[in-house]
Amino acid sequence: MKKMPKSKRPISADAIARQAEHGEDVSKYFTNDGRMMPAIRRVDVDLTEPVLNELDDVATELNISRQALIKTLVREALDRRYLAQQARKTN
Repeated sequence: MKKMPKSKRPISADAIARQAEHGEDVSKYFTNDGRMMPAIRRVDVDLTEPVLNELDDVATELNISRQALIKTLVREALDRRYLAQQARKTN
């Protein structure tokens, strides 16, 4: 009976980190196909009760979390600001 090669199981991030800490070359685990995600920082924002209620209503309507809605709205506002600045520069 032929021996079947063992299937390679993906290595965990912790195992790769341990190898790197021991000075081993871990470059074979990285393909550079992905993208780096920026660090996430937690912030506190004070909002009035009516604003929170309105956010919750819209989040419920869209079936997303309040946090996801806030992130989306902030991103949209920043994008609009950036586009307005670009339009002013070209005029």
